[in-house]
Amino acid sequence: MNPAAEPFLAEAEALLGPRGLTRDAALLEPWLTDWRGRYTGRALALASPASTAQVAGIVQLCSRHGVPIVPQGGNSGMSGGATPDGSGSALLLSLRRMNRISATDPAARTITCEAGVVLQSLHQAAEAEGLRFPLTLGGKGTATIGGLISTNAGGTQVLRHGSMRDQVLGIEAVLPDGSIYSALTPLKKDNRGFDLKQLFIGAEGTLGIVTAATLRLVPAPEGRCVVWAGLGSIQQARALLLHCEAGAGAALEGFEVLPQGCLNAVLDYLPDARAPLGASHAWHALIELVGADAAGLAERVLSAALDRGLIEDATIAASETQAEAFWALRDSISPAERAKGPAMQHDIAVPVARMADFLDAAVPLIEGAWPGTRAFGFGHLGDGNVHFHVQAPPGTDRQTWEENDGKAIGRQVHDLVTSWHGTISAEHGIGQMKADELARLADPVALALLRKVKAALDPQGLFNPGKLLAQPPATA
Repeated sequence: MNPAAEPFLAEAEALLGPRGLTRDAALLEPWLTDWRGRYTGRALALASPASTAQVAGIVQLCSRHGVPIVPQGGNSGMSGGATPDGSGSALLLSLRRMNRISATDPAARTITCEAGVVLQSLHQAAEAEGLRFPLTLGGKGTATIGGLISTNAGGTQVLRHGSMRDQVLGIEAVLPDGSIYSALTPLKKDNRGFDLKQLFIGAEGTLGIVTAATLRLVPAPEGRCVVWAGLGSIQQARALLLHCEAGAGAALEGFEVLPQGCLNAVLDYLPDARAPLGASHAWHALIELVGADAAGLAERVLSAALDRGLIEDATIAASETQAEAFWALRDSISPAERAKGPAMQHDIAVPVARMADFLDAAVPLIEGAWPGTRAFGFGHLGDGNVHFHVQAPPGTDRQTWEENDGKAIGRQVHDLVTSWHGTISAEHGIGQMKADELARLADPVALALLRKVKAALDPQGLFNPGKLLAQPPATA
């Protein structure tokens, strides 16, 4: 431990109490590595404030001592955005103790909660009022509301309900000078200048620490029907998506795609899982419809799709248990692929109408350029966002491959996405993993604006340093 840090740590312990500051290396260790295991850092200590006032206090203390802060929610991010660097100079700030749901208004369909509330707990609180929070993802048991806001998370219901940005009605955040921006009261119309809450959504803790939010809820669906369909190609999946949008309209809640290889990986990873269909198919689509007539609508849409030759086979979940089993297959793709070995994961999007063409072009191009690799995409075809993974050849040393071929593959994929007028980060954030790539590929005017906002709000550069915005190149 740096002796120069002792005065700061003593003040922090006095402010937060014994439960609020942890220096024990064994207790710190699980929070110093990101979910993918790609980044491991060091920290002075782990601060766990229990209130917004305590967050403000510790931020003021860090500002006075010049101590960087790395905020962390459920530590389930995909881009290393909540992992400190290796210097050991930063304070890791956990919001997990701030897990209270302070108000639910069923009439207004809103819920107000602290940043440390886990997504699954928010779902349960909404369901208790006959409502639901319309965003979900595979990591719902660990992901926190603050983290979801800070990365503008997407998930499997974006097609109908939008990303996290669309769910946030009000926000509370602590700024780098320790002041508290409080705007939790939702207003349908408010023309008092900039919509300041939007600054903190997707900012990855670089502009402020989100401590609470007011979120929108929607009515619980009267019915639900989940379909698994086997397809001959990604182009057929695109045609089926258009068919479902035309035939089901607003009842279409989700439309996810995955190739057979992904399904095989999940079946190997989950020993009790079963393939929904009897035969293999090049591609699979997981479709969810909601509404009082969801089952009848699904049957009509599927029947018409079969008549048009848009699907090879399909099955409708016969129960809620089976519906959840279908979704468990989709939600387990990332851990299943991680278990298979090293891979470069790209969270990309191109215009919705071009995603099928992109996958048809990108997979053979990357596999041809890098013999022995396996490239594949899966995810949210309906909003143009897929997770494009490139798996290393069997038997590859992870660290060596990721630092050499892996980085070169990442650059090639990002160049390709950019040439298709897409984005290198659709829902996982930039973090530290893509900060250099954002600096390399982003529009210079947009990048300059981001840096000006960062410098204005965080002139000391203490909030999540090295994340989102890489250091600008030195000038002569």
